[in-house]
Amino acid sequence: MLGERPRTRGVAAPCRALLLLQGLLLLRAPAGLLGDQTRRVSLEVIPGPTDPAQNLLHIRAVGASSTIHYVWSSLGPPGVLFVTTDTPHSVLSVNWSGLLSPEPEGSLAVLPAESVRFSSALFFPRLFEFDSTKSSETKDGSPGKPYPPYLLASFSWDDVNSTLDHTMLSATFQGRPLKDPSGAFNNGSLAFKVRAFSGPGRPAHLPRLLHTADTSQLELVLSGIVPQGNHSLFGLEVATPALDSECPQLKEQESIDDEYCPSVFQLDQLLWRSPPEGFLQWRPVAFSQKQPTWKTVLPCRVSPPRLTLATLFPQSPIVRAFFGPSVNFSVFNLTFGDSTGLAYEDQHYLSWSALLGIGTPPMDSFSPLVLAIIAVVLGGPALLLVGGGLSLLLLRHRRYSEYERIN
Repeated sequence: MLGERPRTRGVAAPCRALLLLQGLLLLRAPAGLLGDQTRRVSLEVIPGPTDPAQNLLHIRAVGASSTIHYVWSSLGPPGVLFVTTDTPHSVLSVNWSGLLSPEPEGSLAVLPAESVRFSSALFFPRLFEFDSTKSSETKDGSPGKPYPPYLLASFSWDDVNSTLDHTMLSATFQGRPLKDPSGAFNNGSLAFKVRAFSGPGRPAHLPRLLHTADTSQLELVLSGIVPQGNHSLFGLEVATPALDSECPQLKEQESIDDEYCPSVFQLDQLLWRSPPEGFLQWRPVAFSQKQPTWKTVLPCRVSPPRLTLATLFPQSPIVRAFFGPSVNFSVFNLTFGDSTGLAYEDQHYLSWSALLGIGTPPMDSFSPLVLAIIAVVLGGPALLLVGGGLSLLLLRHRRYSEYERIN
């Protein structure tokens, strides 16, 4: 009959559970963020002309139709430039004499310039320390009374070549203040451990962020530094160019699955543009021991990004060389620990990890354990209903079969 919609047959509850389980399993496989399923990832140090501590670490991830460049640097405040192009043949160009000059504009570029599709940067101007025992005396919401900050542009950095590992695709920038009158860094250091990946997966240690070949991991490590007070809390200042006069979006993602990072159900993300073309992703936790466990967790708090004039920051040579001098910045702070729980001074150790990437962030999907629980929760009641219905039908059939037919 015209105008009458055909009747649709419903899917039985057990089948619906199986279909949902199948869909969730399909979501578990991370795809290439830029459409390239495989990438050739290489890592090289570009040494400075005179000082071995003046290093650029170049990570190049080449796909079938695109290339991602990460350029980590210890020039000025430590930081990273990240660029994606629409060709597998783009290259990094460095003019060291210009890069080390007071006006480094144009001395660092990815060529051909017209192939660049997205670019941004992160750098870390200051390391903070707070006296958390006097948090009640602060009026701006800070975690305690601040000590004078450490300016990371005034640090001396070890030669990154000594830590380069081509097998693990990793290297470490390790530094100390050039002037340390208090001796806080006599037996300690600040380190930025950088790593690339040849494919998707998770590290063996917490927080086990899901990575792909499109991403680069940063691990901040404070070790052996003598705090300036009792129960000191440390913090890190993070800055990124505000190219469109607006801050990247800071978002929180909640999850019901904590198998990969026990007792942590949140993922924080800094997203450039919408839909995202770049991201920084981290769990809101740090760890107070070299072997991280959920018992050594320190809370990690983040402040909302705010616009700040470039004149308020020490110059980042790689940022100015690539983006020019007239760039303002979006700034936010990370603080590790609180005034009541574990603190850095307990073990004189702190580590925090984040994942930097291009495109849409890899999303945590349900682990096999949670998928099995979902299947049981959804399929169990349905199977009981079906089993109960079949039992009633059999009982009715048995009752009617006991009567003899009357002619």
